[in-house]
Amino acid sequence: MKAVMLMFDTLARNHLAPYGGDAITPNFTRLAQESTQFDNFYVGSMPCMPARRELHTGRYNFLHRSWGPLEPFDFSAMQALRHNGVHTHMVTDHKHYWRDGGATYHTRYSTFEFIRGQEGDCWKGQVEKPAIHWQGNEDEETLRRRAGRMTQDLINRKAMPTQQEHFTHRTISAGMEFLDTNHDQDNWFLQIECFDPHEPFFVPEKYLAQYGCKPDEFDGWVPYYCGAPGGKEDDKARKFYQALMTMCDDYLGQVMDKLKALDLWDDTLFIVCTDHGFLLGEHDWWGKNIMPVYNEIANTPFFIRDPRSQAQGERRSALAQTIDIPATLLDYFEVPRPQTMTGQSLRPAIERDDAIRDYALFGYFGGHINITDGEYVYMRCPREQDKAHLFEYTLMPTRIDSPFKLSELNNIRIHPGFDFTQGAQVMQIPASFGYLNPWRFGDKLFDVKQDPGQHQTLENTALSLHYAQAMIPMMQQHDAPPELYTRFALDSLNADDDRLFAQRINAKVAGYRCAHAGIGEALTFLLRNGADASMVSRQADPLEETDIYALIDRCFTGDKHRAMVYQTRLLLRTA
Repeated sequence: MKAVMLMFDTLARNHLAPYGGDAITPNFTRLAQESTQFDNFYVGSMPCMPARRELHTGRYNFLHRSWGPLEPFDFSAMQALRHNGVHTHMVTDHKHYWRDGGATYHTRYSTFEFIRGQEGDCWKGQVEKPAIHWQGNEDEETLRRRAGRMTQDLINRKAMPTQQEHFTHRTISAGMEFLDTNHDQDNWFLQIECFDPHEPFFVPEKYLAQYGCKPDEFDGWVPYYCGAPGGKEDDKARKFYQALMTMCDDYLGQVMDKLKALDLWDDTLFIVCTDHGFLLGEHDWWGKNIMPVYNEIANTPFFIRDPRSQAQGERRSALAQTIDIPATLLDYFEVPRPQTMTGQSLRPAIERDDAIRDYALFGYFGGHINITDGEYVYMRCPREQDKAHLFEYTLMPTRIDSPFKLSELNNIRIHPGFDFTQGAQVMQIPASFGYLNPWRFGDKLFDVKQDPGQHQTLENTALSLHYAQAMIPMMQQHDAPPELYTRFALDSLNADDDRLFAQRINAKVAGYRCAHAGIGEALTFLLRNGADASMVSRQADPLEETDIYALIDRCFTGDKHRAMVYQTRLLLRTA
């Protein structure tokens, strides 16, 4: 038995032709015609490494911790396959596997190959640094961190002057080398994982030309921001992203052709997937992580060709998630699924469109808990602005590219563990890491069948309460920490409390009534960072956004002013 999973990072389905997008993606269309295409496939935990932990464990990550490695107690589907006589091989240019927060994943495979150069990967050494140009409005500390990646990216690009040196070309070529070497063998799984089309959008000129663009028109870096262009023009950033998708589509076609040429197409499980999508101006947001998890991020493309089924050119409406991928692989190779794995094999959905789950949870650690049944999406925000009831549970205290700070480890407790820790105790660490406070966005309910673009938030207390109630057994199934029920007011769920919470915009900050919750949070932020409350306009009632910007102008100058404007623009957003 043989299986290939081709994974692209940040592949937004709303741009793909089989899902109605306008990017040039003929091979994705060809794939849809020769496989099973899922319409209700959702992420679980985000972003990159939380999603990959789910690819191994088959259970949610975001309820217990943020970005981090596989834990000592974690089940790994890739390791289980290896221990059951299946050779597992990964080729990838995803640099996060080799950083502090991901360093335990690739070693679960039988063999692995790392392709260097992506997203400022610390690859080529050059003392003299090139100049960069950045249109973001961040403070100097944030800019320094970003500048390091951007500078290294420019250095790395010099080592890739042609498409043959490009990291995606090298990644796909390494995957096809494995196929050439092992096509006449049995019992193997190949994971070809491309970081593209993740930003920065480094695209060979021949693909840009299809969109009327040239390489020097945009550096490919998109700020995670609101209401701001990704480059000189919004449309330019979208075109660069779509050009990168077209390149990915080209290499998808090459992998499909290789499988056919080696007579593997009809007896090899073939999966094409991603970890999450990306916003390129939809909902007036750019990027991910800092805004509600709209469907452009959460509802991802998924294609599977299962040789045990004759289904091809068919679409499936069954609700499925990332955690179902490892369960499907174990089922295919006839390896038992452990009790800790909550994901389900997709085989019934592939063959008959049978439901394998009623609901799907998804989100970021510390953000909303989101739930969908494929008909509606409900986003429930924390009922507290701080992180009083938020802890990380881990034995591996590392983040993306560093260990936890020593100050974060001063107040750890030893927790008896959860059902999936297999008897191991874990550290309970007060959460300090997190994206912007989700409290300010409030709860959101969308009818994604009638309103797939999620343009209109529904006001339906009974329906919201229904989905909030549906979260509870799913959280229990995943042994969620008890304090999360308090953080989200799920331990005392009732309609009256939810209505009162929805009216929180009337709460005063420093004695001022605010027009909406974002203004209140922005004012709190500015006062915490040195703004003088006496300089707030006394005539404003309630305070409007213009009053907040006027306060910044009165209280800050220089880089501090720029930093306050940047953060305030984000905080003022409540949609």
